[in-house]
Formats: sequence, C-alpha cells, structure tokens
Amino acid sequence: MSNLQKFQDGMYILPQEGDMKVPGLIIGTEELFREFEMEQPLQQVRNVAELPGIVGYSIAMPDIHWGYGFPIGGVAATDAETGVISPGGVGYDINCGVRLAVIDMPFKELDRRAKGALIRSIYKHVPSGVGKGHKGKHKLDNHDYQQIIAKGSRWSVEHGYGLPQDLDHTESHGLIEGGNLEAITPHALDRGRKQVGSIGSGNHFVEIGEVQKIFNPSIAQTWGIKEGMIYILIHSGSRGFGHQICQDTLDLFMKKGFDKGLPDRQLVAAPINSPEGKRYFQAMATAANFAFNNRQHILHYVRQSFAEILGLPHEALRQIYDVCHNIAKFEIHEVEGKPKKLCVHRKGATRSFGPGAEELAPIFQQTGQPVLVPGDMGRASHILAGLGNPYTWCSCCHGAGRAMSRHKSLKSWKGRDIIKHMEDQGVIVMANNKRTIAEEMPDAYKNVDQVVEAVDLAGLAVMVARTKPHLVLKG
Repeated sequence: MSNLQKFQDGMYILPQEGDMKVPGLIIGTEELFREFEMEQPLQQVRNVAELPGIVGYSIAMPDIHWGYGFPIGGVAATDAETGVISPGGVGYDINCGVRLAVIDMPFKELDRRAKGALIRSIYKHVPSGVGKGHKGKHKLDNHDYQQIIAKGSRWSVEHGYGLPQDLDHTESHGLIEGGNLEAITPHALDRGRKQVGSIGSGNHFVEIGEVQKIFNPSIAQTWGIKEGMIYILIHSGSRGFGHQICQDTLDLFMKKGFDKGLPDRQLVAAPINSPEGKRYFQAMATAANFAFNNRQHILHYVRQSFAEILGLPHEALRQIYDVCHNIAKFEIHEVEGKPKKLCVHRKGATRSFGPGAEELAPIFQQTGQPVLVPGDMGRASHILAGLGNPYTWCSCCHGAGRAMSRHKSLKSWKGRDIIKHMEDQGVIVMANNKRTIAEEMPDAYKNVDQVVEAVDLAGLAVMVARTKPHLVLKG
C-alpha cells in the first residue's frame, strides 16, 4: 500500500517493478484503501502486469477483491496481434452481468399483499440455486445453440421472450460475434440445455425496489428514470454452460504449458492468434450470447409476474440497459496517439463508453452508456453514465465488492433470524436456502456509495440515480 502514488483524484499508480511490463492503475480513495485488505489483490494486479502483450496499465477498480488469477474488479488490455487471452481475466461465469428495467409507477403504491405475491410469483417462474434449471420447459438443442451464436438475444425476442426494443438497450445489442459450436465440449452443452432463464446461486439475484434519489436530472430524464418509481435489477450469467467452458479451457491451456513463465499459473493465457486462443474466444463468445439470452428470459418471466399480479402489460416494464461484467472484447482504443485493436479483459468490471461512442444506440450516444452497479440487498444499488475514460479503456466498477468472505459471513450470522432482520430493514428476501442469504448479508459487502463516489471522482462515470431494494430473490 505504501508504494501507491497519487496520479490524480481517485487514481493511484502502482509502480512498475520486477517483471511487470506496465504499471498498475488503482481506482479508489484513501478511505477505501484503509478499510479493506488490499495486499493480496494488489499482488494480483502486479501479476497481471506481467502478461505478454499487456498495454497501458494493469487496472483495479474500487470494488477490487481477490479472484482466480486476476483480481475481481480487474481490467487488462492486450495487443490483439501479439498479446494473449486469459480465461482468468474473464472468470468462470462468462458474461455475468446486470439488466435494469423500470416501471412508470410509484413503488409506494404496492401494498404488502402485492409485494408478497410478486416475489412468490417470480420465485415460481425463475429457478434459483446451484444447478437449477427449468423442468419440463424447452430444452436447448444444437440448432438452438447455433441460433444463439448467430443472433444473440434476438433469438429470445423472436421466440416471444422479450421486446424488440430490448436489443438496443443491451450491450453490443445482445450479440458477441465469433461464436462457434465446435469450440465447445459436449459436457458444456449438456450443462446449459435447461438453464436459460435461471439465476443460479451465490450473489445472483432478482431485485425489485424504488428509485430513491436522482443525482443527474438531465440524464435521468433522457432515460425516463424518475424518483420513487419501481425498478427491477437482474444479476446472472452463463450458468453451468460458461463455467464448464472456462474449466475446459483452463485444463487445455495448462496441458499445453501456457502457464510457463507466469507468476501465477491461474493467469494461464494463450496467444490470441494461436488455435487455442481463437478456440477460447469462440467458446467465450457463445457463452456470452447464452448469458444475454438468460437475462432476456428472466426479464420475460418477471414481466409475466407483474402481468399476473398487477395486470401490467409486458411493455410497462421498460428495459434501461443490460451490461456485461465478465468478458473479453476486441475494441479499438488510442495507444500512443494511434488507434489500435485491443483485447480488453474486464473481470468484475463494466464497459463505460462515453457520449458519442458509435456502437451505442442514439439515446446513449447523447449521454454515455448506462453503467449498472449493484450494491447489497439491504442498502442500495447505483445507476451511472459512462464517460469513456481512456486510462481504463472505457471501463468502470461492477458492484460494491466483497468485504467479508462467504464463510465469515455465514459464521457471523449463525443462529440469528436473518429473514426477520431483513424484514426489519424493509426487505422481503426469498431463496432456496438460508445459507445463501447468510452468505449475502449486507455487511458482507463494501458500501456501494463509497465505491461509486470513487469512480465518479476518477472520471470513469457520472452518478445518475440511487436505488433502494425491497423485494429480493437470491440464488
């Protein structure tokens, strides 16, 4: 920690040393650095800086914590011609991400009966928990997988699971090109066949609450976000499908010896243009499209629940945006004054393109893309607008970040009535088991307000609105 050098407000340099090819760039504040253990994550930042072909900085967001190889909250860009691609820089849950929708109706109009009925209906429609998928519903066959590769989440919309306008309000319009079914093992395909439309386990959730505070009235008005209105936040990824793709790739890369010469074998990475590197990108792109479809289906089921309980048409649940926060994408960025194609790894980090970015839909070209930052199920989440900061390759934080391990949280809440505790905080929570809830209690996370204030200070994104959860379905 003593090595950190202030670069500008909200940004600190971790000096280049040893075999580091680039310095580290840490986004945060002294307050955050003092409150949380940083040595292990910072060592991972140093390790990432040794990757062949890395460009710029090895970057850490203020929600940084220890992860597999890369820190969670890590960003690294490698040269698309001479660099490497690392599964650890994406994570096991490929295209884990967040989707936000709003309803032009005050949350306070929901009475206790309606709240209870809504969360029970969503629990019925959306499978949650380890390995859980849909029983008796459509099972993906290989033709479906091919359509997912070709169309991304448009495949779901064409099958009635969503609205056409959802696509323009999804990162990359819900399609990462370059997928290939031949790059995926039969075991991975089998694990995903019944899991589209399910949230999985751990920190995944469906959350409903109220928009509590507007920070930027101009952007909020452009997006149609109003104080007091109902919001829906969905957090899930590629489920067992993406997990198996990651594991299969790690096994292959280790077997090929791609971990040689790296400070941590969990950073194992293949040259981007090698057969193995290309194969991983093809498999990862397929899993990313699976995840887009997964969240598209979940939103459909949530819309279905609001229709059943409140009689609202599906169109009343208006999608604001869907973002990836575990992904590697080819993007053009300026390096030493010239445009260059890079492979940008974002692991526990969100793309945050600024105003004018050509890939964005016209509404977001005006404002910058929405950046969705879940906090915890007791305090708050945040909606931001990207500023396209070049130091971080247009990247921002993805959440609050864990402050306490799952084991420690479970131990600290043992023997206590956690459901009653959350009800006293104004939150109705449902899950398959209480263990998941105990692992995900609010004090297991950093204060998301401090995290988003840091990225605002550093100029990565501007704060737009703060939301308050009231109904939560946990994985």
